[in-house]
Amino acid sequence: MSKKNSNVNLKSTFKNNKELLNIYLNFKKKIDKIKNKRFLLAISGGPDSLALAALARAYNLEKKAKFYFALVNHNIRTESAEEAKKTKKLLKKHKINLSILTIKEKIIKDIQNQARKKRYEILKKFCLKKNIKVILTAHNLEDQVETFLIRLSRGSGLTGLSSMEQISNITRKIKLLRPLLDVKKKDLIKISKVVFGTYVKDPSNKNKKYLRSKIRSLRRPLHNSGINYDQIIKSINNLASSKATLDNYFKRIFKESIKKNKGEIFINFKRFKTYNNEIKIGLINKCIKDLKKNYYNLRAKKVVSLINRIEKKGFKKSSLGKCVFFVKKGNLCLKKEK
Repeated sequence: MSKKNSNVNLKSTFKNNKELLNIYLNFKKKIDKIKNKRFLLAISGGPDSLALAALARAYNLEKKAKFYFALVNHNIRTESAEEAKKTKKLLKKHKINLSILTIKEKIIKDIQNQARKKRYEILKKFCLKKNIKVILTAHNLEDQVETFLIRLSRGSGLTGLSSMEQISNITRKIKLLRPLLDVKKKDLIKISKVVFGTYVKDPSNKNKKYLRSKIRSLRRPLHNSGINYDQIIKSINNLASSKATLDNYFKRIFKESIKKNKGEIFINFKRFKTYNNEIKIGLINKCIKDLKKNYYNLRAKKVVSLINRIEKKGFKKSSLGKCVFFVKKGNLCLKKEK
């Protein structure tokens, strides 16, 4: 396909279909709000990320912006390297240059969690090399609901049940933008098929040894019971609104209760004991993230377990998230483990 025909195909995909045009205009609006015009798209061969690539390419034809495209090969399945090459070839037809980033260290246990951590580590390094401040991912409406149900199964509080935010910080300099959270997967599949003609199917998406795959298989039984994803999304949005109110309150609490000095964080222990568990969990997570520069919160049950140990009589020292917690001069202190 020539460059001219490729461009015409992309433009007509969105121009001639009102539903897909609305998705593009919504995407365009979100990108326009970002002041920085250098982006990294985290790509796989699946329909969601291929649709994201098509939307970014269409935006690029209309406006000036620099998009980089990277696929992380987690090196978990033997077929993944070949799938990455197939995706690169597919994107090349539309003048999209894909960088394949391979994780060399073998991931053996806690596979999905470790894969996610290593994925963002390698993407952050790519961003620093190319001076990119924003990473785009193709998380969509179904991903949002699945995340909610996963966290519900783990007994998450308000913060967890609010699910994924449209924009969040990975580091102080790099933001994560999820512009497709309100887009249904069927529409992304349609974009992918129309523009690229095909997509790569990842068999791990149906592997029942992963919790997300198990949750995904619940969609039809839930729908048959009268619970559909649109209803769940409404609940997620309501929870997110409540979380925004709590976040404003939490910022004030954090400012009043926390002090930092020479690689240590001090929490006023007397005040800490008066807070409810949601605030305590938030404080612990915030302190660990500040020290370790982590992106994700720790699981609530691990933080609650730490809080229970801290509040026992005679508490001296405990560890969590590669940080050491101890009491010092009326403060709950933490620092990095050596």
